[in-house]
Amino acid sequence: MNKLRSGISSYFGFEKYGTNLKTELLAGVTTFFTMAYILLVSPFMLGKQAGMDFGAVFVATAIAAALGTFLMGVIANYPIALAPGLGLIAYFTYVVVLGMKVPWPKALGAVFISGVIFFILTITKVRELIINSIPRGLKYAVSAGIGLFIAFIGLKNSQIVISSESTFVTLNPNLTHKPEILLTLFGLIFTVILMVRKVKGAIFIGMISTAIVGMITGLVKVPTKIFALPPSISPTLFQLDILGALDMGLVTIVFAFLFVDLFDNAGTLVAVANQAGLLRDNQLPRAGKALTTDSIATMSGALLGTSTVTSFVESTAGVASGGRTGMTAVTTSICFAFSLFFFPLIETFASVAAITSPALIIVGVLMAGSMKEIEWDFFSEAVPAFLTIIMMPLSFSIATGIAVGFVLYPIVKLFSGEWRSVHPIIYVLGVAFILRFIYLGAI
Repeated sequence: MNKLRSGISSYFGFEKYGTNLKTELLAGVTTFFTMAYILLVSPFMLGKQAGMDFGAVFVATAIAAALGTFLMGVIANYPIALAPGLGLIAYFTYVVVLGMKVPWPKALGAVFISGVIFFILTITKVRELIINSIPRGLKYAVSAGIGLFIAFIGLKNSQIVISSESTFVTLNPNLTHKPEILLTLFGLIFTVILMVRKVKGAIFIGMISTAIVGMITGLVKVPTKIFALPPSISPTLFQLDILGALDMGLVTIVFAFLFVDLFDNAGTLVAVANQAGLLRDNQLPRAGKALTTDSIATMSGALLGTSTVTSFVESTAGVASGGRTGMTAVTTSICFAFSLFFFPLIETFASVAAITSPALIIVGVLMAGSMKEIEWDFFSEAVPAFLTIIMMPLSFSIATGIAVGFVLYPIVKLFSGEWRSVHPIIYVLGVAFILRFIYLGAI
């Protein structure tokens, strides 16, 4: 046992980073509980909403998270966990599958292609050129816009807001008369209280507490068992349609998956590494290994049957608990693998919108926080950023918001006399999106 401990310590560099096995294990479990909500939300969206097999999606989500997180720990030695990203799950479900009527195998094919492109961009170092060319304000605007989009989905799914002929959307007039909505409001308020009190795993605890209240009040079915062998993954395993995804009409979809994953992952890596004190001269050591791991995880996830896999900012919870090395990620990975045997609970809870919706709203709030980084005092920065943010929920499309921002930014900078500050890549992308709108219509 001592020899095993010594080997683990040596491999992950515990002494170098000032940590130990006990601290890393505790940090890994903490990270898992802060992001375990994805095990409920992903099957609900991809299974119940997008028409995929619920059980297979749950298994694919858990395995993709376990695999991606394990690779991040072992290869890149970072305390960062990966799982299917919530924003991209929402885009996959509500925009691509339900909105554009793209069959889910084709959508999975688009996810796989985006992972391949991301892998190529990473190993050729083109990734750095693209990241450096994108205006800072647009990066934050995309994150904030996705936050509003996710929160809107949570409000819509829970029927807190409903459609209206006169105002498009409105607050449900029966808000206090529907038990399901009241349960959602309880879950939202309780989770907010936990967040304010800085309770670790607040979102997951909030979901479980809401489920318990739902069972007590008869709104949630009581599961007959807790443990069981995981369901079959065959309904989604290798079911992606890569050739179908190569259709010209799906080019923008591939770009949206690629773009969001590219910056979401890079931003998360920097944020977590900075909190852990791992940055060196403002540079991220082993960044290439971390980003390569992310692209492999995305391709693997698509093959298994789930949306884009990316780094989770919830990893900061593990870092706050002392996690400094890849052993934290390995521990989180083991937790995801073990969660496969809790399918009866997931099957019962994930089908209830009142349990999953508060999580969507809270995550939306967290992502919208990036708006504070936008230079609102400069109109040439504020306008493209604002329209990028607002167009995502209003058009119900992440891709549309991205496109609007990339079209407006170079135009505004051109006429404000700041055209030299815009990278040539942005002009190319702006023209490409304009042509996309002209010849292929809305995104």
